[in-house]
Amino acid sequence: MGLPQTNPAYSLDDYLAQEREEEFRHEYLDGQAYAMAGETLEHSTICANIGGELHAQLKGKPCRTLSPNMKVLSGKYSPGQTKGLFSYPDASVVCGEPKFHDERRDVLLNPTLIVEVLSPGTELFDRGEKFHRYRTCLESLQDYVLVSTDAPMVELFQRQAGGFWLYSAATGLDARVALPSIACELSLADIYERLEFASEEMSGPA
Repeated sequence: MGLPQTNPAYSLDDYLAQEREEEFRHEYLDGQAYAMAGETLEHSTICANIGGELHAQLKGKPCRTLSPNMKVLSGKYSPGQTKGLFSYPDASVVCGEPKFHDERRDVLLNPTLIVEVLSPGTELFDRGEKFHRYRTCLESLQDYVLVSTDAPMVELFQRQAGGFWLYSAATGLDARVALPSIACELSLADIYERLEFASEEMSGPA
């Protein structure tokens, strides 16, 4: 996250009204709006590859892939409140009937899967407070996927019974990631298509 857009705290309603008029995107956390930085070629390529692969695999199925322009609200809404997170996941999937914050249908409430592509400026937030909000506020969320831009590595957190999350990691371009919640499987070769890594970077099992 970047620097806050404003110093005084303002409500979810104020943020949403302003964000819908803004040219550039901002994420919101507990009363503060944060301008989203521009993305690198690597980040943009990975996002496009993941979105394309998920879209192709979900054709004809009850789940759909949403672009990074779809906002997600993590937290219970009440008029005038400031506690909550509005985010723009790098990719998200919703299964069944999408639920929205209001009639504008631009704030999703029930994602099944969320993907965040890591960058130096956002990694701590994506792993920390953002994941905390996602897993505690989004009952629909089954899979949380973190994708590295530094090396071919994808981390998967899967919701388990009792509020636990199962962690697994796939490394190397020969690896694959199964996403049973949406009946899809992604190969790291497809995720990182058109990107090159130094030979000493992570490789798959020997």
